[in-house]
Amino acid sequence: MFKKTLFLLSALLLLINNSVAYSAEKPVQQLQAFLKLSKSLTADFKQVLINESGNPYQTSYGVFYLERPGKFRWDYQKPFQQQIVSTSGKVWFYDTDLDQVTVKKLDESVGSTPALLLSGNISLEDNFTMQDQGTDGELTWIKLLPKNQDSSFKYIVIGLDKGNLGGMELSDNFGQLTRIYFSNVLLNQAIKPSIFEFKTPKGADVFSDQ
Repeated sequence: MFKKTLFLLSALLLLINNSVAYSAEKPVQQLQAFLKLSKSLTADFKQVLINESGNPYQTSYGVFYLERPGKFRWDYQKPFQQQIVSTSGKVWFYDTDLDQVTVKKLDESVGSTPALLLSGNISLEDNFTMQDQGTDGELTWIKLLPKNQDSSFKYIVIGLDKGNLGGMELSDNFGQLTRIYFSNVLLNQAIKPSIFEFKTPKGADVFSDQ
């Protein structure tokens, strides 16, 4: 369950991009511009998992890296260490405590999910129903409802802070709600190529869907 949520979130965060001229645009237009201009991003993150009763039960912290198209890396640092690295159409999940690597192919086989946005050429209109959610505090919110009924999630809500990503919420079909908060966001700065390289640790168990 947890890895599945991480996979959806990782794919989803390929939505991230550069600042846009947001003041005169509606929320959906801001998001469209946000996606179109995407290049690279580095940010600290806080992830909170919330159960069906509405209570948080797990909070994680780490660093996120993105370079479009198709490259991202999550470094979970607290309270446990875990890495999720995507490049060349594959995603590697490494759990340091279990010393276990899981490899997945990221393509259209995942269905109508945010992973389709990896290519950078997927139409939001074709895959999602987008709804303006107004402004709450400093964030402007846009709700994405997947048109594919077989999707693994119910909805995604994206919060833009003056054209930059500020927050995100994902509700899956298992009753779990995931919220992510971003800070220290750096846009369109060079990221070392090695960040997106994954080498399987010696002795680790490897599971692959290839």
